[in-house]
Amino acid sequence: APALAESLSEPLPEPLSASLPEAPPPDQPAGHSATTIERGSFCLARCSCGWSGPARRSRDRARTDAAEHLATP
Repeated sequence: APALAESLSEPLPEPLSASLPEAPPPDQPAGHSATTIERGSFCLARCSCGWSGPARRSRDRARTDAAEHLATP
């Protein structure tokens, strides 16, 4: 029983991916991560830098807004 108690007190090894932050895709500038958010019947693009696109009824247009934002320097 003492060996069991000792093994339980050791920290469990974490997979490497669990300790690293998720890297942005290579086509996105550093510090920018755009996504779309739905609000009722509208969809809008948001970025981690604080930018927000106009509310759109078309999800595709909101995704285009996000892509245009990421493409501008």
